[in-house]
Amino acid sequence: MIVDLLRFMTCGSVDDGKSTLIGRLLFETKKVYDDQLRALASDSKAFGTQGEKLDFALLVDGLQAEREQGITIDVAYRFFATDRRRLIVADTPGHEQYTRNMATAASTVDVAILLVDARKGILVQTRRHSRIARLMGIRSVVLAVNKMDLVEWSKERFETIVAEYRVFAESIGIDDVTAIPISALMGENIIAPAPDTVPWYQGPTLLGWLEHIPVRPRGTRQGFAMPVQWVSRPNADFRGFAGRISSGTVQVGDRVRVSPSGQESTIARLVGGNADLSEASQGQSVTLVLADEIDISRGDVIAAKQEPILHSSQFDADLIWMHEHHLLSGRPYLIQLHRKTAVAQITDIKYRVDINSGSHLAAKTLEMNEIGTVNLSIDRTVPFAPYQEDPGLGAFILIDRLTNETVGAGMIRHALRRDDNIHTQALTITKTERSALKMQTPRCLWFTGLSGSGKSTMANLLEQRLFAEGKHTYLLDGDNIRHGLNRDLGFTEADRVENIRRVAEVAKLMVDAGLIVLVSFISPFREDRAMARSHFDEGEFFEIFVDAPLAICEGRDTKGLYAKARRGDLKNFTGIDSPYEAPETPELHLHTDRLTPDETLHVLLASLR
Repeated sequence: MIVDLLRFMTCGSVDDGKSTLIGRLLFETKKVYDDQLRALASDSKAFGTQGEKLDFALLVDGLQAEREQGITIDVAYRFFATDRRRLIVADTPGHEQYTRNMATAASTVDVAILLVDARKGILVQTRRHSRIARLMGIRSVVLAVNKMDLVEWSKERFETIVAEYRVFAESIGIDDVTAIPISALMGENIIAPAPDTVPWYQGPTLLGWLEHIPVRPRGTRQGFAMPVQWVSRPNADFRGFAGRISSGTVQVGDRVRVSPSGQESTIARLVGGNADLSEASQGQSVTLVLADEIDISRGDVIAAKQEPILHSSQFDADLIWMHEHHLLSGRPYLIQLHRKTAVAQITDIKYRVDINSGSHLAAKTLEMNEIGTVNLSIDRTVPFAPYQEDPGLGAFILIDRLTNETVGAGMIRHALRRDDNIHTQALTITKTERSALKMQTPRCLWFTGLSGSGKSTMANLLEQRLFAEGKHTYLLDGDNIRHGLNRDLGFTEADRVENIRRVAEVAKLMVDAGLIVLVSFISPFREDRAMARSHFDEGEFFEIFVDAPLAICEGRDTKGLYAKARRGDLKNFTGIDSPYEAPETPELHLHTDRLTPDETLHVLLASLR
């Protein structure tokens, strides 16, 4: 078990003195020496996992390189120690565009030092960082009012800032605030008190507070739980399940239950490193050997039988959006929830949070660094715990499926109750049998391209030919669908995403019915077409890029849409003021500017055959 170790972070606005403060701590304590650090890195009592030891050793090497080369490298984490405690500090950027860095650090620390420039007082970034810290489960905060020397150590100025912050902190649920007046540059109240400079302050120094603040568990869950990181089977006689214990304590002989399968067994062995253990606790990395041969996969959670882990596929969650491209409801993202990876969609943005007032504001999207509460739907049932009960089982990240960038970080509040009332109904007649009755192989033929490229023309000609051959078909055309099913949607990016999501669901049902469904939609975004493809089995989705230069498309503009867009009367029109992302690897690429419709149909039929 990790003992005598405190993880903390520094946060606040730009130029409030975070890096200066860390430099002062490192300089004054005079504990950052390679031999001591390396001893700490190998001390199993201080660091409970091999991963932490490795990270520590690498950072030791990084610090050594800095000193030898006389350069400063932007390393987020620093390690040092006092006679009372080992400390890990995360130095987070103050710029608004790096709020995601602060959120990442807040998810791993026990307490936060929030710096405020005594001259400037409480700023927007002060409030933003405080709200994120609160969301991430941090309850203890030091309000370090820095640069007090520049306001002549004014007691009145200090008390005004502290009073304002306490009101704000109480409103967001931070109930443990310690205010300390400091000068990071001069070293006042950092390591030692400064009674001559600040005779009116009788509280702790910053390091004194760090040395004595108790480390409280981040979650409230008491029962044992461990997400499985990997299945270890070095030989035929050993099959173990490795991971880091997220909460509670486990002993050999304990009865456990696996989520989501519900299977039960007994702990036969506990292995930590190269030795057997009789007991292991929160934070330790161990391998569990069960008495029974049961099916367990990466991302499943092993928990105490009397306190089993919940599982669901729909959640109410807090979300911090971290990407410059705004969040779009209905667009699929990859989700990583503890060790489980799946596909998720934001089905509803309930509200976004005003950073200054805390008000809940209506929103259809979230911009970078905005915080909101959303409904989240995952494509499979996953084990979880609410974040406030167990951060290890309730925190998740969202990843863009095309770029692999992390775009959001979230915390599960609770499962949506409606998920408990929705079950899959087994049907007797299957897609295979419906297809056999129609004597055809069902397909989704997805026509994409600019307005005027010839999508509807080619889809209509193809359906006529297939119908003449006795095939069972249906054509879903973008304009026609907007008269009915999607009549409530406009042409914003968010509405376009929802437009494609609904049509993909309908097309999936039609393929399940055994039909050949032709879909003719501009569908300008690759991610949304990838989402549509994911609804179908391998080989069922056929993407057809109907391609023609923009000038040709405008010349064919019988509806006058391009002319309206050029005049500014039609906003968000694809090709004019909204982008079209051409397919990179479509099943078929048709150049309708080079061939007649009949010639194009011949090429299309030849490819489909």
